[in-house]
Amino acid sequence: MVTVEPYDPFSRGGNVYLMSIDVGLSFAGKKTTEEQLDQDVLAQQVVQLFENQMFQPGQQFLLDYRSIPFKLEVKTTEVGDLMAEKQGAYIKNQRGILTRQTAINFFRDTRGAAPVNIAASNRRPAANAIIQPDFKFEDMGIGGLDKEFSKIFRRAFASRIFPPGIINKLGITHVKGILLYGPPGTGKTLIARKIGQMLNAREPKVINGPEVLNKYVGQSEENIRKLFADAEKEYKEKGEESGLHIIIFDELDAVCKQRGSGGAGGTGVGDSVVNQLLSKLDGVDQLNNILLIGMTNRMDMIDDALLRPGRLELHVEISLPDEDGRVQILNIHTEKMRTNQLMGSDVNIAQLAAETKNFSGAEISGLVRSATSFAFNRHTKGGSMAGIKEDVASLKVTMQDFMNALSEVTPAFGVAEESLSNCIPLGILPYSPNVNEILKKGAVYVDSIRQSAEINVRSVLVYGPPGSGKTALAAKIALDSQFSFIRLISAADLIGYGEPAKIQYINKIFNDAYKSTLSVIVIDAIEEVIDWSPIGPRFNNILVGVLSTLLSKQPPEGRRLLILATTSEQTIMRQLNLTRKFQNMIPVPYLHTREELANALHLRKAFGGDRQAQQEAVTRVFENNDNVGVGIKNVLFQAESAMRSADPVGVFADEMAMARSVEEV
Repeated sequence: MVTVEPYDPFSRGGNVYLMSIDVGLSFAGKKTTEEQLDQDVLAQQVVQLFENQMFQPGQQFLLDYRSIPFKLEVKTTEVGDLMAEKQGAYIKNQRGILTRQTAINFFRDTRGAAPVNIAASNRRPAANAIIQPDFKFEDMGIGGLDKEFSKIFRRAFASRIFPPGIINKLGITHVKGILLYGPPGTGKTLIARKIGQMLNAREPKVINGPEVLNKYVGQSEENIRKLFADAEKEYKEKGEESGLHIIIFDELDAVCKQRGSGGAGGTGVGDSVVNQLLSKLDGVDQLNNILLIGMTNRMDMIDDALLRPGRLELHVEISLPDEDGRVQILNIHTEKMRTNQLMGSDVNIAQLAAETKNFSGAEISGLVRSATSFAFNRHTKGGSMAGIKEDVASLKVTMQDFMNALSEVTPAFGVAEESLSNCIPLGILPYSPNVNEILKKGAVYVDSIRQSAEINVRSVLVYGPPGSGKTALAAKIALDSQFSFIRLISAADLIGYGEPAKIQYINKIFNDAYKSTLSVIVIDAIEEVIDWSPIGPRFNNILVGVLSTLLSKQPPEGRRLLILATTSEQTIMRQLNLTRKFQNMIPVPYLHTREELANALHLRKAFGGDRQAQQEAVTRVFENNDNVGVGIKNVLFQAESAMRSADPVGVFADEMAMARSVEEV
């Protein structure tokens, strides 16, 4: 017994029309053709014959096209309301009515004896749209990387949202690889993870570099082949209509080191892995449906063949965020506490962004966690590790909590304020107009780097006799610049280092400086850094060559660097041709006149601030001399040590005479 009743497709409302339909196409008989079939013409033929008919997934029907019988099978459907204003609210895999507005996507059905040669459409995008219709960049939760993500989208995804037929006519292939590089914690892995959120269907495959390696012979290479297996299978079936397969490769430098460098323990596995990856990205059987996103902190370690166009051709530096970027990141990390009213009204995000120079995204996240811990501490009972006060419901993270956190969380690429402050233990004493003039000159050089569009590197040599205050003045100029990155290189930092280690240390500081927009490097006593010895004379020729190169090396685009070097051996610098590498030179003289000595003692409050003792000391020093001829550092040191004696003034005068005689010798 069969019961038959009328079917009313409109009983469930207006969602009965096919908005899109995926159809598998194969030959229905022995008669075949190798001619490339136009999808748009096929779609018109199907609409002409089957308009207003019902179709559902799994349904098969025949089409006679150019006297060749074809079998068509409905794979997937999307039904919706033609009159609906909001797009995207479609019901998948239900029966619906075919209309002239239905987007028909054809795929080769590989179960047939011979595959059908289907040309890509010139009017419709690829069947598997890679971008969600309602995707918005603001929803990704990535702060300070708008330019970088826009570049990635333009190069890697824009060509994939256009009809494949147009791409074929242009004669181009899609970008197959992106390399994200930059300092740790800047958001490389975050960008790669968030890319999955904007994809319409397929989730990216995520793999860490070390996971590829295996102790068994050939297994590491097999792991690489497995990553591309799904993409290869779909590309054979659907060709250019294949969906995009994204592979995210974190810590790429772990397995893709320069071939021949002895990576992976010298077994040659690293070389084989690189070779396998190269062949999959741009080998004989080229795939146009893959996108490999690699991430590394050490781009210099990756094999050069992997970085050429056709492979990882798009190189995007994910650098430290600027102030606007830090505002975005802080807003992202404090959004929940702000929404739930757990953030104090006094918290100033703009001020925090200004205070967090050279903080990476990860370090800003750590700053927020640290501030929260200070807020927790206020609501913990004294003397108890786990006791919570009753007023915990009123917990709020205040601006003071963030300021406390700033003293606890410091950026890896920040200002070495402690080491620079140690160079100015007694402060800067303006005992002479020369001191103010030197600081003014330094400020001019700082402004030229900050404001000039043409100058992106400036090196300045601060020279003078020992103890004249060169290091203190250079450190003061560097700290007053308020640049994001400030570092000190001194001979004390290189104690115990061999020659290669010294070169690596100096080169790393310069490379770190290039990662910040505004940087200052202070090289203290450059003659000691290059191991100069007057006995011989001897010096490290390789270190001289390295410094000579770095002093004039141009930073990357958009980065500015000021180099301040100090020396007590200007003549030696000239003989080594190092003075030619400095655009400017600042002389720092000895303390000479009676007035300068009096000012220095007064400003330092020598002899307990006793003006009469200070004047007597000046008179004693100038009894048999008309010139002090001693550095300010020595003057202040002798005045301080003389205070421990029974006759401070006499001891000070004697020590100054001794220091003058040593300098004359």
